[in-house]
Amino acid sequence: MCTSLGYRDADGRAYFGRTLELTVDLPYQMAYFPAGFATRSQVEGHAPVEYRARHAMLAVTMPNRVPTPQAPIGIDDLKVLEGLNDQGLTFSLLSYPTAGGTQRAVEMTQAVLSASDLGSWCLGQFSTVAQVKEAVAAQPILLVPLAILGGVESPFHYVVHDATGAALVIEFDRGAMTMYDNPVGVMTNGPNFGWHLTNLNNYTFLSNVDKSSASFGGYRAVQPDSGIATAGLPSSNTSVGRFVRAAYYAQFTEKAATPDLAVRTLAHILNNFDRPRGVSIDYPGQGGGHMEVAGLDQPAGPGYATEYTCWTSLSDLDRKLFFLRDYRSLNFTRFDLGALAGLTAPRVLPLQRLAEAEDATAVLQAATAG
Repeated sequence: MCTSLGYRDADGRAYFGRTLELTVDLPYQMAYFPAGFATRSQVEGHAPVEYRARHAMLAVTMPNRVPTPQAPIGIDDLKVLEGLNDQGLTFSLLSYPTAGGTQRAVEMTQAVLSASDLGSWCLGQFSTVAQVKEAVAAQPILLVPLAILGGVESPFHYVVHDATGAALVIEFDRGAMTMYDNPVGVMTNGPNFGWHLTNLNNYTFLSNVDKSSASFGGYRAVQPDSGIATAGLPSSNTSVGRFVRAAYYAQFTEKAATPDLAVRTLAHILNNFDRPRGVSIDYPGQGGGHMEVAGLDQPAGPGYATEYTCWTSLSDLDRKLFFLRDYRSLNFTRFDLGALAGLTAPRVLPLQRLAEAEDATAVLQAATAG
């Protein structure tokens, strides 16, 4: 599963953070794509969409196919899962198992964008949520089968945030696409986004103010500790429970006084959604329809699947800083998008090389795209 949320500091500057949970560690690559980078998005049976990036971007990517000796993975095979561009726009892909279904008919002569390229298209072309919303409404987008996920049709929905704090959800539900303005700045997984907003109506009683004493007849009860205010939050790691908790933390966490403190505060918030392996498990015989990657080969040994936090990212949308921590790390690695602006060619690093590196900007600058 995945959890994403926006946060503001005391001066109203916008930040964004998310976790990504799956049952396997996929071959994630940290990539820098400079302005001018060309992409060709192809959906079988339709004219391609060709575009050249107006904006540079940092992104967590994953290859869209399984490599072979005859056809190794190249830069064009890397698809954006999470990213930040030089205008402070973010794009995030979150698991959504009911995305696939009957899609609207698109004339064969129309240029169609593959949903797998939505990340590079949004980050490379646009500066604001408003621009993305207008462009998506005009551009036909289709889900495509993903070989690396066993052929399932892009089981995701997508969130976009910008430096003003605006947020957008782009959701395919059983093949039908809907765009939602996101007033809470939070997203998890299923059900659909509209359902999550409606469900918040059940939590109007939430407050961050502890009510630590009460009288019952002649008995006065007193809490021995602080924190009773959170007793009404759902405790499970389901997408429904996490959505409510994320909305609570985004709303009530203290607004930091400085950007550096804001990034650390956001990290503390996201720590509440960090999942170690084995906290919940699913045995094969119980069915895995609720799991986004059901059917993928699991690591040898365990007779069960367990979702865990493969990586967590933080974005400072004003200073254009990106922070990343994978499961092997205790600390975040920092990337400065501004410091990479002089690069004219892509750079790629496997996430495994980032463990415990405090600042990997120079490491990425020295890397290659092949």
